[in-house]
Amino acid sequence: MSAVVTTVLAAAVAALPTAETHCPGVIVAERFGSSPGTAITHDRDAVPEGSRVVVVEKPHKGGGTTVAVGLKGLQPDRTYGAHVHTKPCGPEPADSGPHYQNTVDPVQPSVDPAYANPDNEVWLDFTTNTRGSGGAVATVDWRFREGAARSVVVHEHATETGPGHAGMAGARLACVNVPFS
Repeated sequence: MSAVVTTVLAAAVAALPTAETHCPGVIVAERFGSSPGTAITHDRDAVPEGSRVVVVEKPHKGGGTTVAVGLKGLQPDRTYGAHVHTKPCGPEPADSGPHYQNTVDPVQPSVDPAYANPDNEVWLDFTTNTRGSGGAVATVDWRFREGAARSVVVHEHATETGPGHAGMAGARLACVNVPFS
């Protein structure tokens, strides 16, 4: 595993709750494949079959959540967007639904920076190194609603922030199911 992925995951695992905190955490480690399963690639050039993904979720005692993602085997020296989505992965890229939002924008798709922002969504944009490994960590001051966050989607490019484009990150390249708590 690359130093980038190892560093991201080590930080996330270190943040996992201890027995005293009584806060469950989630760790998903998968390989991307072409058929529906836990992790599916929709673009085999950008996210090749067999590339790896690890997602760690750590709810904080008293509120807040940290989510980390680490990937290996992607295109080198490329920036990707990644977000938590509301539905599980499926055979079609859109099957994973919209981005999870703590406060849901009444207008969908959400492109209003008041709702589509890294404080109201989980944004995990990252740039791969020369070996195609990368990762990101995001911390928000809220927890996921039960059953409302179901996957992490890797997108074509970094997340946009301007009005009318906020939250957009291009095509959905790959998806991994995560049983967020």
